[in-house]
Amino acid sequence: MLMFSACSKKTEKQESNILCQKENTHTYVQYTIFKGQQYCDNSIYVPVKISDLAFKVKFDSSAIYSSTSTDNQSDINKLYGFSDNNAAHHEYSARFGWRWSNNALRLFAYVYNNSQMSFKELGTVPIGQENDCAIKVSGNQYIFTLNGKETKVPRASATPNAVGYKLFPYFGGNELAPHTISIWIEDLSE
Repeated sequence: MLMFSACSKKTEKQESNILCQKENTHTYVQYTIFKGQQYCDNSIYVPVKISDLAFKVKFDSSAIYSSTSTDNQSDINKLYGFSDNNAAHHEYSARFGWRWSNNALRLFAYVYNNSQMSFKELGTVPIGQENDCAIKVSGNQYIFTLNGKETKVPRASATPNAVGYKLFPYFGGNELAPHTISIWIEDLSE
C-alpha cells in the first residue's frame, strides 16, 4: 500500500517542488527530468564532506527511452553522487550513471579523475525494483556497491573524505530528455 507525505527539506526552490513517496519505511524523493530538459527539478547545491554515500533508487517505465540519434543511445545519464577534491565535478567526482540500452536498464560507476572521465558497467536492474546503491571513498579508490556487489574504480584524490557537493539526476550526453522521466531516490547517508 502506498502512502504519500510531504517532505520538510529546506532548499532554494519551493518546498512544494519536492514530492515524497512513502513505501514501507522508506521515504523517497521524486526527481523529475522534464521533456526537453537535462537537469532534474530538485537539482540544488548541497555541500558535502563524506566518506560514503548510500541510497536506494527506483525507476519506473519512464526510464525506457530511444535517443534521437542511435549513436547517443550509449550515452550515460547521471543518477546520484558527489564531486570530490573540492573541485568541479568534471574534474573530480564519483556517481552512479544509468542508461536504457539493449532492452535493459543499466547502472554504471561514472568517475572523473584529473578531468578524465571513466565508467564501468555495474549491472542491470528491473524497472520498478528498489535497488541498494553506495559509493565509498577508500584511499585511492572508490568502491561502488549495487545490490551487494562491489566494484572498485580508481580515485586520484587521496584525502580521507570526499569534499565537494552532491550531484543529482541529469539526462545526457548531448541530447535532451525525449519525454518526462521520474526517478525515486532515498538518501540513506543523511
